[in-house]
Amino acid sequence: MSHLPALVDGFLTTLALVALSFAGAFALGLVVVVLRIAPVGVLRAVGTGYVETFQNIPLLVWLVLFVFGLPEIGVRFPLFTTAVVVISLYEAAYVAEALRSGVNTVAHGQGEAARALGLTFGQSLRHVVVPQAARRVVQPLGNIGIALTMNTSLAAVAGVVELTASANRVNLVEALPIPIFVGAGLCYALLAAGIGGLAGLLERRPAT
Repeated sequence: MSHLPALVDGFLTTLALVALSFAGAFALGLVVVVLRIAPVGVLRAVGTGYVETFQNIPLLVWLVLFVFGLPEIGVRFPLFTTAVVVISLYEAAYVAEALRSGVNTVAHGQGEAARALGLTFGQSLRHVVVPQAARRVVQPLGNIGIALTMNTSLAAVAGVVELTASANRVNLVEALPIPIFVGAGLCYALLAAGIGGLAGLLERRPAT
């Protein structure tokens, strides 16, 4: 019980990592998906390049590059901030693809009809395409949120004392790996269940 405050601090740090990283990934993912479906070829190429770059290089490599590489060129951020930025950049590629799959489910003719009525590309996205696509991407975004939650454990490698790092520190003192890491695993499972449940609620809500 003497280590409970350290484990609680680690759990709260994981919660903060999940919330801030998902918010950053969603905001950046919106920008990337607009680039991916833009009518200008150069913009589509930029969006495609971003997605391919971040999906084809492991998150751990990005964390190591940012944590140990940026200081080499004089750029320094707190470890927690660096972890949030890197996870956001990485997960934004997956968020963008989930959003693009939702946009692709909207009939192409609806976008053309909106533009025929005088709406700009941005207006047709905002008023016609996105409201319909949003209903279809809630569950995929929920799955990305769960994957992001698991990926926050990699922040321990970068020096962030989140749940996994806290459990490891306690285990080094107590040498009780099974109860300590089973407890940490249950915390991750609880977070995943919460995200899945929230996604299910949001998915059903627009249909009512």
